[in-house]
Amino acid sequence: MLDFVRGLVKQHLDSFNYFVNTGIKKIVKANDRITSTIHPNIFLRYKDVKIGEPSVVVDTVSERLTPHMCRLSDMTYSAPIEFSIEYTVGPIDQPRLVQKDNVVIGRMPIMLRSCCCVLYHKDEAELARLGECPLDPGGYFVVKGTEKKRNISCFNQREREDYNSLISKSEVLNEIMVLRDE
Repeated sequence: MLDFVRGLVKQHLDSFNYFVNTGIKKIVKANDRITSTIHPNIFLRYKDVKIGEPSVVVDTVSERLTPHMCRLSDMTYSAPIEFSIEYTVGPIDQPRLVQKDNVVIGRMPIMLRSCCCVLYHKDEAELARLGECPLDPGGYFVVKGTEKKRNISCFNQREREDYNSLISKSEVLNEIMVLRDE
């Protein structure tokens, strides 16, 4: 049964992993340069983007963040969105190019068990040490300490009819989608 649940969650994890590894880079590449309307020598260019490690800043020190810590502290399990940029400064006729790496522009919630998650590829002992259930397949977010699941809405009508129940947004995973006997 656990393999069945992991199979359902796999599409969520694959989709999230694709977005953070490929999709977000394609979006940035398609919109990589912002040029001033005053003069074309004045610009900002996004060179690369990456999602950092889940962390929280405490007293100006960045500490590693785990989903368990977020649940206990009513925090969102998230990671910084970091850019490498270059931009021009100085007089319009002689602009100087400046490059900066790891410029944080915001934070992004991290899906549990995704490639950005501290639980990714951990064995049962390590999961237990981090306060997580080894049977939990992931595929959801922790937002303000609460687990938030994505609805599975991509099933066609026939597949939808084959299930007795669906996992709702607010319910705890207490009922697995059971195939109806035909």
